[in-house]
Amino acid sequence: MLKPLLLLQSLLFCLLNVVFVGGRLLSGGFSAEENPFTPKASLVRYWNKEITADKSLRSEFLISKASPLNAVDSATFAKLAAQNSLTTRLPDFCSAANLFCFPDLSPSLEKHNDDVKFSVYDQKNFTSYGNARAAGTDSFKTYSKDLNGGIDSFRRYSRNAAGHEDKFTVYGESGNVDEKNFNSYGTFGSGGAGDFTNYQNEVNDPMSRFTAYSDGGTGRSQTFKTYTHEANAGNGQSFTSYSKKGNASPNEFDSYGDSSNVIGSGFSNYGEEENAAKDSFTSYASGGNVPQNNFKNYGGSVNAANDSFTSYGSGGNVPQNNFKSYGVSGNDAVDTFANYRDKANVGDDSFSGYAKDSNSGTVKFTNYGQSYNPGSESFTGYGKESEGHKINFKTYTPNSTFKDYAKNGVAFAKYNVSSIGDGKTVNKWIEPGKFFRESTLKEGTVIPMPDIKDKMPKRSFLPRSIVSKLPFSTSKLGEVKTIFHAGDNSTMEKIISDAVTECERPPSAGETKRCVGSAEDMIDFATSVLGRSVVLRTTESVAGSKQKVVIGKVNGINGGKLTKAVSCHQSLYPYLLYYCHSVPKVRVYEADLLEFNSKTKINHGIAICHIDTSSWSPTHGAFLALGSKPGQIEVCHWIFENDMNWAIAD
Repeated sequence: MLKPLLLLQSLLFCLLNVVFVGGRLLSGGFSAEENPFTPKASLVRYWNKEITADKSLRSEFLISKASPLNAVDSATFAKLAAQNSLTTRLPDFCSAANLFCFPDLSPSLEKHNDDVKFSVYDQKNFTSYGNARAAGTDSFKTYSKDLNGGIDSFRRYSRNAAGHEDKFTVYGESGNVDEKNFNSYGTFGSGGAGDFTNYQNEVNDPMSRFTAYSDGGTGRSQTFKTYTHEANAGNGQSFTSYSKKGNASPNEFDSYGDSSNVIGSGFSNYGEEENAAKDSFTSYASGGNVPQNNFKNYGGSVNAANDSFTSYGSGGNVPQNNFKSYGVSGNDAVDTFANYRDKANVGDDSFSGYAKDSNSGTVKFTNYGQSYNPGSESFTGYGKESEGHKINFKTYTPNSTFKDYAKNGVAFAKYNVSSIGDGKTVNKWIEPGKFFRESTLKEGTVIPMPDIKDKMPKRSFLPRSIVSKLPFSTSKLGEVKTIFHAGDNSTMEKIISDAVTECERPPSAGETKRCVGSAEDMIDFATSVLGRSVVLRTTESVAGSKQKVVIGKVNGINGGKLTKAVSCHQSLYPYLLYYCHSVPKVRVYEADLLEFNSKTKINHGIAICHIDTSSWSPTHGAFLALGSKPGQIEVCHWIFENDMNWAIAD
């Protein structure tokens, strides 16, 4: 009897590949204190089985991203996933599995009759708040600051109020994937003001929705100052039916979206049927990188409106602005575009049905589109069928198309003059050090280090037993939305849709790609491309970010020869998702990074150099930064925090 028991014990030890010595990790196993059936323990065994390289090179970095679920929870949630029932336990699932999920906000019907100051406050639903208030001020200061996945909802806030002021100061600042919703805010209000200052500044992936905001208001002003300054990516802001049917309600956008990266704004049915409106856009989207702004049915059927766009999109990189049915059927409206898209790089503007059927409208374009590198403008149906209108173009650009526009009342002065640039490369929008040449990787070279800090929410992989049971395709977006409680037109819906769409995008020339939601799937992809003798590397830390550093000892992986490599970059998704791909003709390096003054080692960086750039877009940031064209130079970049590079073991 004893002999079979000893044989069984030996078999179990071999199966689990573990050596118990004081609870330490030995021979590629796991600690004595750890349950062998957890997702982490399972990943350790999978690595040992699939990777044939020296076990001392096993990546504790990858292991640390394994699901934190215990064995019981892992089995429970896997069963719920198989039954399409995870949505019933989503809060528990998100918490236990370390996922990124938005909270389900419960309604707040609190009544406040006195002035209120909200300080250090977050994630609340304000419904029917401040309705019919007379005078007074509500102040939101340092509200929702530094939140990960913060979401606030203001519905029917300050409705029918008289002389009531709302102040949002340092609202949603420095957050990550921040969502704010204002629905029927300030509707039919009289007098008073809404003041948004330092709103969603330095936020990663901000989203604000203003629906039926200040509709029917009389003399109520709205000010957006330093709004989404230096924000990164995201949908930006959506203004739908904003200030509709208002009376003498001025709106001021000052330093809105300045120096932001890929931020979009949408103005739909904005200021429609307003009387004596005055909207001012000053330094709007200035210095932005690839901003996109859409104005649809803006100022339609207004009376005596006065809109001013000053320094709008100036100094931006490839800005895109679309004005569709702007000022249609307006009466005695005045629109001024001064220094619009001035000193921008390229950029495209589209005016479709602008000021159509209007009466006595005046539009002035002064120093419009004076780009460093020529962009384009398209005017279709501009001022058509209008009466008594005056449209002036002064100092305009050569790349403009006018189609089916009003033949009378349109004046062109100094049209077709060359733009101020001579086609030179403009690199002010590309962070110093983000791209560099291979020759830079020499000991003693001083270089600027870009910000390599990971700005994604902290998440973990899901066990393969769970992720394999979850839908992940554009054809099943509805099912994915249900699981993660993503409402229609919500930020979470866009996060899910963007990730799935990018993962289903066909690979580019020579690229092999796959999106992975489990560590086991990543191992499978890397070994399918490179073989089983592989090493995973990542930059050691974020030390030296946004500083000058000195290159120390440099080592070329695989002898610095052209090699195969797999790079994996995070995608924003509820669970940890990586976009992994392999591209031909690369060289991979590891280098010590030294502090500029003391020359002491502060980091160990991994860099990849793409030798063949012939299939890259001419507008790729690398060519803007380095001043060349596709196929003419190699381009190198660092592997950022929490991104990974797989290479064949030396």
